[in-house]
Amino acid sequence: MNETVIVLDFGGQYNQLIARRVRENGVYCEVLSYKTSISELRGRNPKGIIFTGGPSSVNADNAPIVDAGLFALGIPVLGICYGAQVMACVLGGKISSGADSAPKSEFGRITAALDTGSALFTNLPKQNTVWMSHNDHVCDLPSGFVSIAHSDKCDNAAFADDGRKLYGVQFHPEVTHTDNGALMLKNFLLNICGCSADWSMDDYAEIAVANLRRQIGGGKVLLALSGGVDSSVAAALLAKAVGEQLTCIFVDHGLLRKNEGDEVEAVFGRSAVNFIRVNAEDRFLQKLANIEEPETKRKIIGNEFIEVFTEEARKIGSVDFLAQGTIYPDVIESGLGDSAVIKSHHNVGGLPDRLNFKALVEPLRILFKDEVRALGTRLGLPDTLVWRQPFPGPGLAIRIIGDITKEKLDTLREADAIFREEIAIAKISQDINQYFAVLTNVRSVGVMGDGRTYDFTVALRAVCTGDFMTADFARIPYDVLERVSARIVNEVRHINLVCYDITSKPPATIEWE
Repeated sequence: MNETVIVLDFGGQYNQLIARRVRENGVYCEVLSYKTSISELRGRNPKGIIFTGGPSSVNADNAPIVDAGLFALGIPVLGICYGAQVMACVLGGKISSGADSAPKSEFGRITAALDTGSALFTNLPKQNTVWMSHNDHVCDLPSGFVSIAHSDKCDNAAFADDGRKLYGVQFHPEVTHTDNGALMLKNFLLNICGCSADWSMDDYAEIAVANLRRQIGGGKVLLALSGGVDSSVAAALLAKAVGEQLTCIFVDHGLLRKNEGDEVEAVFGRSAVNFIRVNAEDRFLQKLANIEEPETKRKIIGNEFIEVFTEEARKIGSVDFLAQGTIYPDVIESGLGDSAVIKSHHNVGGLPDRLNFKALVEPLRILFKDEVRALGTRLGLPDTLVWRQPFPGPGLAIRIIGDITKEKLDTLREADAIFREEIAIAKISQDINQYFAVLTNVRSVGVMGDGRTYDFTVALRAVCTGDFMTADFARIPYDVLERVSARIVNEVRHINLVCYDITSKPPATIEWE
């Protein structure tokens, strides 16, 4: 991984998506806070830097900004939306807010006229649909810049200083709503930054194994194995690197899907990996009693995981490293610098000082979900495991809105199992990237057997996505939804109403909590 492109995050909702788009072009990429020092950026020797969008106005007090010295590093820079305004502002341009003059705001699909002679727009049409989402706009360009795109309301929809390889676009090329956005990013990465596009999972597997052997040496490793895609791929990678030095602990916290604990044990209990199952349902339910707030649930579960690991580590003797299946979206969603915390992840945040582990081992920390799957295939894991439905570490605790009880868990398990079974029967599972049931805290009046009921509402969630950074709700056929609904209200106690969630991400997340 000699070539790197850095994405500087200004709090934009598409920060992860930008990084994913860069990697799709065969270029390794990391997301860092906009506060990252110039010396650190210089030390990383990136081939290019991309500024994300963000919710702020550069004209506001304490707006996120960068040091002008960044533009003197000789590194190509692409600013997107707010990032473009930051570039223009720092280099002497002027940004006009929506309230300053005639409205210049643009939202949604807009037709922009492109200067196809610009290196950024090579091989693009002169008229191109782009996705705009802004109130402010660059009204005066800095010295040395020229406009390379305009729309009806935005004279500087894109601008460039070719000599310094500095580019700004007011629209979002990373989203699918921008036609040819992928080609724009490819032009920046390959033609402007000069990247060789040699990033691949084959390379990563070999490099990661070598790095793990170097990091772990002769030490012992304890891995939290949930049986999900992330932890399973982490286990396979660690097993290849250090073999019998690895012990996998499967904590059955009672928050798993129907029969899942036994299925995990059936797969890994027969493998060459040192496998320990800990049945801790009562312990977790006691900790979660009467807890309704989702972030509190996550933190309780995360803390209890650490407690279980510590106890098991003492039982098996000296253990040097704690391994986790943390992936890159977990890291970014938990917050970078001043970026918004979307939701905390129990496997992000480091080791408590009181633990005796030397360090965390997180072999998947820089990978997106689809990259993790590709790595799993590269390592020889079966498709049934690599393409298993994603399942969050806190399990069903964040698919039950409100407090957690054993009865609610059992109710949700049955409803979720029916939903997954009918998706499989309809043979549409390959068309949907994630699907599950949510037990809401809404109760409503119903009629069953000529009698009044007052029971819970269950929500069904199914999404289509390539990278889990953005997602659209799945268009499940009505007849399938009808069968799922009929079975749930007839076969599952305490549910009398079924809803289907048709919200995309953003604005929602995939999980409800």
